[in-house]
Amino acid sequence: MNNEMKIGFIGFGEAGFHIARGLRGAGVSGVCAYDINACAPGLGEKIQRRAGEAEVRLLESNAELAASDILLSTVTANRGMEAAEQTAPFLSSRHIYADLNSVSPALKQAIGKLVESGGARFVEASVMSPVPRHGAATPMFLCGAHAREFAGLLSPYGMNLEVISDRIGAASAVKMCRSVVVKGLEALMLECVLGSVPYGADERVFATLDETFPGMDWKKLASYMIGRVVEHGERRAREMEEVAATLRSVGVEPIMAEATARRQDWLAGLRLLEHFGGKAPDDYRAVAQAVVDNVIEI
Repeated sequence: MNNEMKIGFIGFGEAGFHIARGLRGAGVSGVCAYDINACAPGLGEKIQRRAGEAEVRLLESNAELAASDILLSTVTANRGMEAAEQTAPFLSSRHIYADLNSVSPALKQAIGKLVESGGARFVEASVMSPVPRHGAATPMFLCGAHAREFAGLLSPYGMNLEVISDRIGAASAVKMCRSVVVKGLEALMLECVLGSVPYGADERVFATLDETFPGMDWKKLASYMIGRVVEHGERRAREMEEVAATLRSVGVEPIMAEATARRQDWLAGLRLLEHFGGKAPDDYRAVAQAVVDNVIEI
């Protein structure tokens, strides 16, 4: 184990924070981050608070971040290429650049080509489970010629990394197709709740679902999934746009993916997280009531 290894995060949102905190807890002393929103009103305060909690040093530029040996891009899906473009000029053959963002295989390949144009080693990583639940141990699929080297460096610090292919794009394809189901189910649960709660029908709806699909606690799942949309709806909508792009690339019309993106974006636009004081409620009925209080047309 090399405790002197330097790891830099590009973006320090939820994923970056939880992974960085796990690495620090495992003994990696040189963890830093650069986030363009670190000084923005509101969001900047959250980023700085998280950095303090995780004992991560916040830097002021991509150039400073290049002092790291390994860079992990943990921005939003629509910022993945932008993050690479801003960082690539400062990279050389000594760097490993891993993109953890939820984007299409084609975009991963384009980012990889850009990063490697200056000699840096690129690794595709797809995050396969909610990061807050597992932290640095969140399961990730890796692809690329340098994926095994990356896994060898970070697995000793508790990261759960599985190399699935040397071909960039394979891990993203798994992530994108999985999201058709996961994010689609979030959108379905939201519409189910919005339609059933006003009639007082939700209890019986979930009771019948429990009978149809034994072993699943549908009420609990609804509260969890809808809470995630309240908190991360905009980010999830951007991911579903990448899912749609992935499907189009193989000739599939993304009817469900586009509808999911619309519903995620719609709830995000209501800004209910502010309504709930910055923390999503753990009961789907609270969200349904807040929607009724805020809009007329559901």
